[in-house]
Order: sequence, then structure tokens, then C-alpha cells
Amino acid sequence: MHQGQCLCGKVKLSTAQDISALSVCHCSMCLRWNGGPGFSIDCKSDLKIEGEENITRYDSSLWGERAFCKHCGSHLFYHLKETHTYYVSAGLFPDAKESKLTMQIYIDSKPNYYNFVENTPMLTEQDIMNMFNK
Repeated sequence: MHQGQCLCGKVKLSTAQDISALSVCHCSMCLRWNGGPGFSIDCKSDLKIEGEENITRYDSSLWGERAFCKHCGSHLFYHLKETHTYYVSAGLFPDAKESKLTMQIYIDSKPNYYNFVENTPMLTEQDIMNMFNK
């Protein structure tokens, strides 16, 4: 079981999913939300949340919502509503520091001011829309 928490500790998250792989999203919403790309762990629908009363959820699209701690502001997860999939901010899990970057999405939205050296699949916005038939 992998456990993580927000900065103030009022929200605790846990999953039994493998967290050795993380992905990065370069979409305009992640860039605005994070001040940079969004690094996340795919927890699928296996996410236990403690402190739900401390979470603010924001519908960022028709199919997804973003959540943050309403006390410390830590970005918690992106939740794909239709499939109940949670993409949890990688930095919340202390043991994620051993994880490897395995995929980049919305690569066509990535600004020029940073680059990653890892050789990963790089999917465009259209690739993602095709995957989810949007």
C-alpha cells in the first residue's frame, strides 16, 4: 500500500496500485494549475481518500475534475469521471521519488522553456482525444 498526503496532512491518499511509473501532462490546464507540467501517478479507480471534507473539487471539463486541499492548496488529483480513474500528483507519495517517467501527453502544448531527457511516448492532444473518443 502506498500512502501520501497533502502539505498540511489533512488529506491522506492511499493506493495499492504500482506507482513506479509516472506520466507528465503538458496541457494548458495543467500548466496553469501547476505553474508547470503535471506529474501524476495513475491510481486507476483504486484510491482511498481520508479527509474528503478538506477537499475542493473543480470541474475542469465535462469529463474531468481537479481536486485540491482547501486548507494548504496542495494539488491532489485529476479525476476522469467516466472511468473513475484518478491521476494523483506524484509528489504526494514519498516513495514516488523512485518512479520513472514513462509517458508525456499533450506534447503539442508543451512550451519551449523546458524539455525532459527521458525517451518516452509523446502523445498529442488529438492522440488523447482519439483514445477517449472525444
